[in-house]
Order: sequence, then C-alpha cells, then structure tokens
Amino acid sequence: MSETFRVWAPLADTVQLHALGGDHPMAADEKGWWSVDLDVASGDDGIDYGYRIDGSEPRPDPRSRRQPEGVHGLSRTFDLTAHRWQDGLWAGRRLAGSVLYEMHIGTFTPEGTFDAAIGRLDHLTSIGVDMVEILPVNDFNGVHNWGYDGVLWYAVHETYGGPAGYQRFVDACHQRGIGVIQDVVYNHLGASGNYLTQYGPYLHDDGRANTWGAGVNLDGPQSDEVRHYILDNVEMWLRDYHVDGLRLDAVHALQDTNAVHLLEEIAIRVDALAPHVRRPLSLIAESDLNDPKMIMPRETGGYGLTAQWNDDFHHVLHVALTGETTGYYADFGPVSAIAKVLTRGFFHDGTHSSFRGRDHGRPVDVLTVPTWRFVGYSQNHDQIGNRAAGDRLAHQASFDHAVLAATLVLTGPFTPMLFQGEEWAASTPWPFFTSHPEPELGEATREGRFKEFERMGWDRSQVPDPQDPDTFASAKLQWDERSQGRHAEMLDVYQRLIAVRRARPELTDPRFPLTSVECDDDERWLVIDRSGVRIAANLSDSEREVPLGAPAGAVLFATDPAVADRVVASGTTLRLPPRAAVVLGPAD
Repeated sequence: MSETFRVWAPLADTVQLHALGGDHPMAADEKGWWSVDLDVASGDDGIDYGYRIDGSEPRPDPRSRRQPEGVHGLSRTFDLTAHRWQDGLWAGRRLAGSVLYEMHIGTFTPEGTFDAAIGRLDHLTSIGVDMVEILPVNDFNGVHNWGYDGVLWYAVHETYGGPAGYQRFVDACHQRGIGVIQDVVYNHLGASGNYLTQYGPYLHDDGRANTWGAGVNLDGPQSDEVRHYILDNVEMWLRDYHVDGLRLDAVHALQDTNAVHLLEEIAIRVDALAPHVRRPLSLIAESDLNDPKMIMPRETGGYGLTAQWNDDFHHVLHVALTGETTGYYADFGPVSAIAKVLTRGFFHDGTHSSFRGRDHGRPVDVLTVPTWRFVGYSQNHDQIGNRAAGDRLAHQASFDHAVLAATLVLTGPFTPMLFQGEEWAASTPWPFFTSHPEPELGEATREGRFKEFERMGWDRSQVPDPQDPDTFASAKLQWDERSQGRHAEMLDVYQRLIAVRRARPELTDPRFPLTSVECDDDERWLVIDRSGVRIAANLSDSEREVPLGAPAGAVLFATDPAVADRVVASGTTLRLPPRAAVVLGPAD
C-alpha cells in the first residue's frame, strides 16, 4: 500500500524521507510543504522514518505520533484505528459541578505507566473525582520529567506507554465516568532534542524570549504554519484521543500581536469541534495575568476559554494556614483576603503587588462571570514542586490545617482540584525532577533552581538535586498509606466532603453574589454563607466564639466530632475549637 509523508520545511533546499533502509527525495509546494508517496508493507508496529534536511542526519518528524527510541531517534508510524474504543456511550462531562484531580503519570503509581494508572482509577471514583487533569505526556528527552520540557508535541512519551497506552487510559477513564483534561505546553520548547528550528521558523529570532527560552513564533514571518501546528495539535488530543479538554500551560508567556490572539483562535477551533465529537470540550488556562478576559465570552471581547486556574485562591489559603509570607506570598496575609477572593474572584484585581513591584490584575464582573470558571486548589504540582523541598501542605502545617484547606476548597464556589495523594495526606514529597542526558544541561537546570529559590528566601541546602534518580523516586505515591492511621482519616474527610458537595446544590451554585463572607482578622475566623449553607472556620490556634448570624441547621460536615454537639445548643453563635470547621445546612 502507498502512504504519503508530508513535512513543512520552508527554509530547506532539499528534503529526503529516510525510511525502509533508503532515502527518498521529496517535492515541495509553494508553501514549503514537502511530500512523497512511499509503498509500505509495515507490520502492526509501524515503520521507522525520519527526514534529511539539506543532507543532515535523519531528524524526527515534527508531527511524529511515536518515538520508540526517544526524541533523538527516528519516528515511527502509528495506526490510530487499531484501538477499538469502548466509550461509545460516553457523553462527556461539563467542567461546571466537577471535581478535578491533577495527576502525573510517572509518579502516580510505582510503575509510572498508563496501564498501571488504569488500575488505580477505581480509587478516584470511590472519592468522587469527575475529571483527571494529566501533566504533559508529549515526548521529552530523558526517562522522567515533569513533562514541561517537551519537544515533540504530537508524540506520546514512550516510557508511559506511548500512544497506544494513552488510548487505553482515556478509554478506561471514560468507562468509569471520568473525563480527561490533558495539560499541553505551547509557550516554549524543551532545551534538549528540539529540531524544529532546522525545519522552519518555529521560534522567534528577534530576541523575544520567555522564562524558558526563545518564544514560539506566533506573529512573525511565516507564523501562520506555526499557528496551524499548534491548532492541529489541539484537535489531535480532542478528536483522535477522545480527550475532554486541555489545560493550557502559562498562557501569559504566549507572545502574540495578531488581531485574533492564539487563545481566541484555539477556543474558536474547539467550539467548532465539540458538535462533531458530540461532547462538551473544555479549555483551562494557567495565567499569571489575573485578567478575566481569558474566560469572558468572545462576544464581549474575551477569548472564550472555559476556565482558568486561580493561584490567588491558593495563596490566601496557604498564607492563612501556614503563616508563610515570603516571596510572592507577601500580600496574602489577612483572613479577609480569603473573603475577597471568594466573593470577587481575584485578590490582585488592580491592586499593588509587592512581589512584582507594580499594580496587577483587573476586576472580575461578578454579575456575569460564574464562579466555576475559576479552578480552586490548596495544592498543585507547581505550588508544591516549586518549593525548595517539594513539601506538601500536610508537611508544612498540621493535619488539622490540611483538613481546613480541604473543607474550604471543596465547599468553596470554585471548581475544586486536588493534587495526587492530597486526599490521603501522602507522605511523599513532590520535588522538581529531571533526567537530562546531557551533563551540562543537568547542571544548568540545577543552578537555575537554586537561583529561583533564592528569590523566595529558601535554603539552598534543602533543594534536592533534580537530576538524582532518588529525587524522582521520592515523588512516587505510596498507595499502602491510604488505609493507615491519619492517612485513612484524611481520605475519609475527602470522601465525606465531596459527597456533601454533590448532595447540596448550594455548593455548586455558580453565582458570585450568592456567596457572602463574614470574618475577623484578629480572631482569625470566617463564616461563608452559600445560599444558606454556612461554613464556619476557626483558623487560629485558640478556641473562638464565632457568630453565625442565624440559628444553625443540620451539621453536614465537621472537622471535629465534638463540634456537632455544640451546634445543637449554639443558637446564633458557635464555640469552635482551634483549627476546626463545620458545614451547616440551612435552619428549618
């Protein structure tokens, strides 16, 4: 049979397909696309191939689906139709009302594979997870990595199980009623194994760069094909792999001066695809801009994305529970900061940011923007992994503080997201880890982390070596913990809180004005009223008398069993133990 091979290489004088033991000349069209038809009689595992650009060594296909020998090796064809999907009845899942769970395939299980992760999906259904958000799985150099150093955006990392393993994983999630959000990185390319610049102007050559290197060419000469490279990749995950949405990494680093920003173009493309695949498709931005334009409808001048991560919510919780105010935590001290974020979306909404040395953010129109468009969390891969030791909240503060965090996240107005192992207060850290084969790149990465942590005021000696295999091994979850001691207690907390969230419509009501908060910065308590369901929390280390404002209803959840007895006779005030919270139904 004949198969067509195509590659965009507008700067090349000659391109040859290297396959089946020989080189095959390719012809170019006026847009710089080279192609050749090749007679193949491949087996089920595909054929290996690469491209010689102006006589170079064979390079991997920029749109390769599989790299069995890593990012420097030849690409291998992959038959998408070989997998027989079993999710024909899957109608998708809307982000609104869902509970998300952030997962890194390499450390979620001891094996670190898609197939091993399938074996743990029933745990997620048992606690009430609706969607998993998977850290990047596209191919990067080395064996283990967070995934944000990818260089081949279309290929699924072979160590995890490759594209076939990914198909099995998504299919298994859908059969259990779990949606899949895939984390993707379009703002930069990894430092090792990036051959794209040999093919064409994928990166800026005018000095523009972001934190991670040269910026992607989204608006310079010949950038149309670069944008198509990204847009086609978006469709690949959602169409070919049945994924339910994408998390877009660090969109503030996308440098785009086009009239239609890349983010808006992605949203347009995804909204057009959703009717065809017959399920809702979500786009979640990670943005440092505190700009509600991300999630505003295109009809009102927004980009039309589905949701965005809300780091301000993390920061106000973190500071209130740990007392840590170094670095970017400096502005988030008072309990009233929690109240502002819960009722107005952002803390910095045009206010001065001492960390940035300038005003930051823009107000959210709380009358039109629903609360679920913000993803809220007390922990995620960044906020844990970008600490010196990769220590989790339960390591930084007390068990009681971690329970308080769970209560405020899972009863809050935002779409809640958990980070893997959080639900049982996992003892394992989540440090930054890499496996760069090049010694010089490993050393540069190591020194870069030290300098980053110095700005946060953290001790350099506490930073694990990201290149040490033990650093990676330390991040793997220990599943036996779930049934032991305080780990089992925490797991019970998460199961009960998610059950309450599902049972009470007030807790998924998306209207900002229906959430009000009373608090006391000196006494360190707050009472959140969500359409009559109240969450009273004492964040201090002393017992507090907390005014409820109205007689208490039934106790839906309590961090301390003794609180339930106090509520019965409390009237309109409640004496809460230190570091305790209670969720109360409306009074009859």
